[in-house]
Amino acid sequence: METLGSDEVIVERALTGDADAFGELVRRWERRIFALTYGMLGREEDARDATQETFVAAFRNLRGFRGEAKVSSWLHRIAVNQCISRQRRAKVRGESALEDDTADSFAAPFSHSPAHVAEGRQETLAVRRAINSLPVELRQVVVMKEFEELTFREIADALDLPLSTVKSRLYTALKQLQMRLQKFESRN
Repeated sequence: METLGSDEVIVERALTGDADAFGELVRRWERRIFALTYGMLGREEDARDATQETFVAAFRNLRGFRGEAKVSSWLHRIAVNQCISRQRRAKVRGESALEDDTADSFAAPFSHSPAHVAEGRQETLAVRRAINSLPVELRQVVVMKEFEELTFREIADALDLPLSTVKSRLYTALKQLQMRLQKFESRN
């Protein structure tokens, strides 16, 4: 299948009934949206579900896309909202956003000694716990900037926030992460 053009052109084609157009949009953005949801939720299963829910919501609301922001910002905003909703529901049910096996997906290469691998897992788990312990509004900015590598402008558009607020939240989040990780290092 040939590429269908820019994201905005794909949305236009999907709105006119082109059956392949929305599928192309999903193919283009699925990995990035999954990375965002995984970074915010910390569990692969939850991230897969949130990613799927993001695209279902995008499809349902396709006619509501006005082109005021980029398609990528619109999809990121939907994904962030899906994650926030899932986190609220999990909080009500008393579930943890982090499972201890999360570190397995970040395991060091086999060429390292078992002690080195275990140390790497502990560090990864400490970082993930520190990120997950941040308030949602700080966590989403960290994930979008540091893991998704979005620009401040893209984050501001996706979250519908002023640029200065995004920068302030990132600064605050990184300071809090630094303090939390120093506590981890002092224990080891």
